Amino acid sequence: MKSCEISNLYTLSETIAAELFAGLTYPWEALPKISGFICKLGESLDPQKYEKRADNIWIAKNAKVAPTASINGPAIIDEEAEVRHCAFIRGNAIVGKGAVVGNSTELKNVVLFNKVQVPHYNYVGDAILGYKAHMGAGSITSNVKSDKTLVVVKDGKEEIATGLKKFGAMLGDEVEVGCNSVLNPGSVIGRCSNIYPLSMVRGVVPANSIYKNKNEVVGKQ
Repeated sequence: MKSCEISNLYTLSETIAAELFAGLTYPWEALPKISGFICKLGESLDPQKYEKRADNIWIAKNAKVAPTASINGPAIIDEEAEVRHCAFIRGNAIVGKGAVVGNSTELKNVVLFNKVQVPHYNYVGDAILGYKAHMGAGSITSNVKSDKTLVVVKDGKEEIATGLKKFGAMLGDEVEVGCNSVLNPGSVIGRCSNIYPLSMVRGVVPANSIYKNKNEVVGKQ
């Protein structure tokens, strides 16, 4: 399933976490490794640029963090990122350079590449969002199946068993997700694709596509 490979989804030069993906084929393989990676990387960060605020929490000195935001470690907030009022970072989170984590947005076990925006009432869990990906207000990643079985990534008749119980969504670079959409467990959205507002997405959406509904996915002109 080539479309789901890391090299076809992400620009690794646009994240402080590039080494996390070394030797991996699919991005979800990184999910169980995020916590340990943050703890190791954090200790190597330049103290002139990053401040260690608490156990395993590193925040760039030029990042903006609202006093009402809650950040639990392990976490890294990279340079010029913005964590706004009442954001809740539950832990195991890397927030990229210039990224925005907005009002009442919750993060858990995630990597946000540089310039990602999750600015309004988003839940992003067990997910990796590529460079300049944007989630509209109220859109969420649903990271556990209702029957609690392990997540399988499906693209037509092709399937990949992930072995993971928790798997939100993998968003490629410059993906746009419309307001109040739900990305179901195992969703993979290809680079530069758009998801219509109020969508319920499951499975693989090809790169450079517009997702209108499960029966209407069209290529961009």
